[in-house]
Amino acid sequence: MNRETIRPDGTRIRYTATGPANVPALTLIHGWGCDRRDFDTIIEHLPSDVRVLAVDLAEHGDSRSDRDTWTIEEFARDVAAVLAAESVDSAVVAGHSLGGAVAVETARLLPDIVTQVIALEALHYLNLFPAQSEEDVQALLRPFREDFAGAMRGMVETGSPEGTDPSLVDLYTKKMGSVRQPAGLHSLEGLARWDMDAALREAAQPVVLFAVRSIIAKEAIDRYGDRVRIELVDLGSHHFPVESPVETAQLLAGEL
Repeated sequence: MNRETIRPDGTRIRYTATGPANVPALTLIHGWGCDRRDFDTIIEHLPSDVRVLAVDLAEHGDSRSDRDTWTIEEFARDVAAVLAAESVDSAVVAGHSLGGAVAVETARLLPDIVTQVIALEALHYLNLFPAQSEEDVQALLRPFREDFAGAMRGMVETGSPEGTDPSLVDLYTKKMGSVRQPAGLHSLEGLARWDMDAALREAAQPVVLFAVRSIIAKEAIDRYGDRVRIELVDLGSHHFPVESPVETAQLLAGEL
């Protein structure tokens, strides 16, 4: 069922609700430049008794907003609005890429509702997720300001291990390159400025990360292995939830 909730500032958040009501909700959050439809096939392969909410963040997918705040904290409030609209009192929050950051922030925002965080190819990119210096933020954004399409392709290629089908690189580049502006660029800046270390300290819930073995750096494992349970997978590229939906559904179900 496709539904909508409207936040006080007029932001309209669209989401999909499946499964039984009045049970804990698995809440799925897409990555930057993506949308909730990325989870459609995954949802089809989850057990029928699992309640699922798949959310389009503001200015992604079918959600719309003219707000001027594009922080990870504000995206977490988008998710919180959906949980409130659905009267959810217990949730496991799972997010891909930027959605993983939003999942952690949602856990910090709603400690009495979120019981666990599942990150899918998120949190471990050390040049993006931990809070960056002002110099590094500007260095990250500059290529996107100068050549958005080219910078987007470079980002997609970084998350594509050797052997990735070139047509998938083209597909992801085209999709993410169409992210609505100016929210798209501001969202990337919001991620680079997000203090992940503080969020992980303040969110008491367990966090598990499913990371592509050939992409994650040992430095990230060493830095976050004590706080985050890191599980290495060989399911494709940074976008493995789209490429391996059946296996991703099994990973999610195994954590519930």
